[in-house]
Amino acid sequence: MEKINILIVDDRPENIIALEALLQRNDINLISTTNPNEALRISWEMDIAIALVDVQMPEMDGFELVEILKSNPRTKDILIIFVTAISKETKYAVKGLNTGAIDYLYKPLDPFITSAKVDSFIQFVRSQRELQAKNRELEAYQRELIKAKEEAEQGKRIKENFLANMSHEIRTPINGIIGIAHLLERTDLNDEQKEMISLLEISSSSLLGVINDILDLSKIEAGKFKINRAPTDIVSVCKSVINLLRIRAKEKKLALELELDSALPTHVLADSLRLNQILMNLIGNAIKFTSQGSVTLRVDILDNKGNNIKVKFSVSDTGIGIAPENIEKIFETFEQADEQTTVKFGGTGLGLSIVKNLAKLKGGHLEVSSEENKGSTFSFTNWYEIVKETATTQKMTKENFTPFKNVKILVAEDNPINKFLIVKILKDWMIDTDVVENGKDAINKLKENHYDLILMDTFMPVLNGLDAIRMIREGYAKGKENIPIITFSAAVMETDTKTAMDAGANDVISKPFELVTLHEKITKYTKVTY
Repeated sequence: MEKINILIVDDRPENIIALEALLQRNDINLISTTNPNEALRISWEMDIAIALVDVQMPEMDGFELVEILKSNPRTKDILIIFVTAISKETKYAVKGLNTGAIDYLYKPLDPFITSAKVDSFIQFVRSQRELQAKNRELEAYQRELIKAKEEAEQGKRIKENFLANMSHEIRTPINGIIGIAHLLERTDLNDEQKEMISLLEISSSSLLGVINDILDLSKIEAGKFKINRAPTDIVSVCKSVINLLRIRAKEKKLALELELDSALPTHVLADSLRLNQILMNLIGNAIKFTSQGSVTLRVDILDNKGNNIKVKFSVSDTGIGIAPENIEKIFETFEQADEQTTVKFGGTGLGLSIVKNLAKLKGGHLEVSSEENKGSTFSFTNWYEIVKETATTQKMTKENFTPFKNVKILVAEDNPINKFLIVKILKDWMIDTDVVENGKDAINKLKENHYDLILMDTFMPVLNGLDAIRMIREGYAKGKENIPIITFSAAVMETDTKTAMDAGANDVISKPFELVTLHEKITKYTKVTY
């Protein structure tokens, strides 16, 4: 135990001897002096916790000594006890307490009272020092936490920037591949060429799926993933997923079955996109890991309460199955059942991790039962609110777009493939088009000509799209400040969309884009009527 230093200041040596005799013990150091100036030096040089100070001394009395001690930051926390033989009148006690003392001892000293008082102050000092030590530890821990938080936030920013850049760099060429494949589809092709185009579309879509998996998982981990519920036809969602994956099942000569509970309502409140994603992942996995036999999607109503139903989606297969010790492992990011799984079957190891996170976000429950070499069943269970039938909106078909009349659009795009693709699409829609390769040229072109709309890529050399939008809104092309601007962005993080809108964009189209979406937005912002 650390010893506590106690200073005794009295001009009479016999009083010091008497106090030392009363206070002597193993857990304290007693330091004494008959000189107030010496007492000041000792206090500045040593860690004095308690000082017993005589009031009446020549040269400097106790009150003056304590005032000096209390005025110095190094000695202001010393606990002062006055020792005095003068009157016990209130005015003297008040003067001493106002000076900074915490108590008085009156001569002749009562040994029991003196020991008890000093002992209580020693305990107080120990408690105070322990508290100060804990505070220092907490402050150090807090500094470490702040540092760790800053490092984590920096890491998160680096990760988000990397994902945004990776998304742009990969999705931009994929957009070109998918778009050109679509344009080629509309030309005269023989059967062999049609098959090649089909394979090209499947390959590019698979690559896009991997990128979307990585981005979705990152958004889930960042807490930026939102579930958007709307009236949804569960039967229609299930049939669409089965139809999309039927070709893959046929290639492997697998039976792909759909079994629906006859009591399923027409519409429930659900996020159809995420439900589709869960089923696509589960059924796609089942097909991937099944060499013969069948894959079955079964939908059952387990319970109902008022206007809510509990629905269970079960995907069963006759595939390779999973060893009991690997069942939890398959839901971890980038993990597969064993090291040979990726070699034999491919994949990123992200699918089931995303399904698990989506199920949790939707408030549902995911479970799996499996037996090696016999098959597996993955089940997703969730409660849904039944909604009344809603009128379905008729969407424009891809092959029948109404051409535009007297519409002129400025396209700012530096990627040659995307530039070719967009110009070809706009010309097919009878739109007069000018093309530039950076934001600076876009502003100069806007100064010279009238346009109904600008389609602006966000990442470009010389001057990027967002900076160009800000300059347009600030009046660098006079009279054109309010021209509608739609940005093309291959980055799909929510922050990127918000950044574009904050810069002054009217809308954002993510790459790769649907022709229907592009046509609808051009119609909206050019105020075309037919």
